[in-house]
Amino acid sequence: MLAHVDAGKTTLSEALLYKSGSIRKAGRVDNKDAFLDTNEMERNRGITIFSKQAVFSYGGCEFTLLDTPGHVDFSAEMERALWALDCAVLVISGTEGVQGHTRTLWKLLEQQDIPCILFVNKMDISSRGEEELMEELRRELSENCADMTGWQRAGLTEGEKDALAMCDEELMEEYLKTGDFAVETLRKAVGGRKVFPCVFGSALKNTGVEELLDVLCALTGQKEPLPDFAGRVYKIGRDSQGNRLTYLKLTGGSLRVKDEVSYETPQGKFTEKVNQIRIYSGAKYQAVDEALA
Repeated sequence: MLAHVDAGKTTLSEALLYKSGSIRKAGRVDNKDAFLDTNEMERNRGITIFSKQAVFSYGGCEFTLLDTPGHVDFSAEMERALWALDCAVLVISGTEGVQGHTRTLWKLLEQQDIPCILFVNKMDISSRGEEELMEELRRELSENCADMTGWQRAGLTEGEKDALAMCDEELMEEYLKTGDFAVETLRKAVGGRKVFPCVFGSALKNTGVEELLDVLCALTGQKEPLPDFAGRVYKIGRDSQGNRLTYLKLTGGSLRVKDEVSYETPQGKFTEKVNQIRIYSGAKYQAVDEALA
């Protein structure tokens, strides 16, 4: 989850967790009870400072959500989390549109070749219509932004189908042959950054959230794991007892407790033993004996 500060990213994260049944009540940044803003500084200041993760399932799909800071002062924390992403959700304020930091985030995603889905938030208080905002997204970010808010629940309009067909040659050929698009073709286009699905709604009012979950479930996927053990460390932290935590995205093989992991840095080669494997969701975690890519 990426956004310019105050676009409603944490509110959307809470709404996704609530709609998927992972939490019983969606927290609020203002109320200092957000599920993912667990640090005391975050609750006092009302902003996300540290990237946090949560695990949820929807429609038979399993997701790990990473909520990242939106404030430019904590950009380093956000950029580290990019290494762990299979897909990004870029949240844009419907009242402010594309802002300076939004463009920075877009360039970072482009540089790292990360697929992206856009959620245009705060439409309940926006004075601008969806058509005007779509024009801005296509002008400021990519011509291949496509409104897919009602895709699975109400189908696409002919205008939306035409816009999608213009994004990719394979989509155009399928549209001319069948008049529509197969889910597999759309998923391939999204994964290849040929299409950037856009969903309009309001996280606070829980509108557009289920439509976003539908898009995430149907059009995203995990990258094919490597045959041998491999992974990326994207963060080092401490738990409440002061124990060092290594945040790792497995990209191949498996990792077991008591395994020895070798890695290389500019300072030399090192080997460490895995004492415990934790899968975090908010402040809580589940200890497991083995993790698979």
